[in-house]
Amino acid sequence: MTTLEGKVAFVAGASRGIGAAIARALAESGAAVAVAARSEKEGRVPGTIGSVAGRIVDSGGRAVAVPCDVTDEESVDAAIATTVEEFGGLDIVVANAGVLWLGPIDTTPLKRWQLCLDVNLTGVFLVTKAAIPHLRARGGGSLIAVTTTGVDMIDRGSNAYWVSKSAVERLYLGLASDLSTDNIAVNCLSPSRIVLTEGWAAAGGGQKIPPEAIEPPETMGRAAALLAVQDASGITGTVQRSEILVPRV
Repeated sequence: MTTLEGKVAFVAGASRGIGAAIARALAESGAAVAVAARSEKEGRVPGTIGSVAGRIVDSGGRAVAVPCDVTDEESVDAAIATTVEEFGGLDIVVANAGVLWLGPIDTTPLKRWQLCLDVNLTGVFLVTKAAIPHLRARGGGSLIAVTTTGVDMIDRGSNAYWVSKSAVERLYLGLASDLSTDNIAVNCLSPSRIVLTEGWAAAGGGQKIPPEAIEPPETMGRAAALLAVQDASGITGTVQRSEILVPRV
């Protein structure tokens, strides 16, 4: 089993769905986990950072709920600082916070386009930027950005979500080279199939999906745990698909 004993992880966008599954998987592997997101109270979409952190603690793990708005630099810096203060350092960062918009470009409101860029791209930038000095201080670590197979589906047109995630992949592929001498692994991870999260349903993506096209969020959790143990001597500078790392059974 993958072991992360003694490691500290920060998971952005962890109040529900893929982020919550990743936070639980990292905790099950032994990491202390900062469960970060804006969702301190129940809202339109189910899930809070407190409920996810509480479930981890109730299962015998270590976790803390950390409020974080990934579009706000001060909020991100404070969330990372809280994590380091709580657990004594930082080794693993999962940039998962995201918003979904799959509408065609010609009918996409500017505010939706901008929101995708602000959360899905700038949010990854801010979380990563704030975390790098702390990973350096630990002598290395692992950065993971959650993306999507949609970036490859150019035959199906374009939308703000895929564009923002494609930019994240370019950011992380280049960053892997920049951080290689710091012993920091930098990788992207996406589901191989569709994960029917609460966010997916709330964004209107809840159309009927055939069972064979659905991937459980726990697969992403296990895949993230495998990437979390990496440093620059291992897997780095890659875009990974979950079911390649964790084969379907």
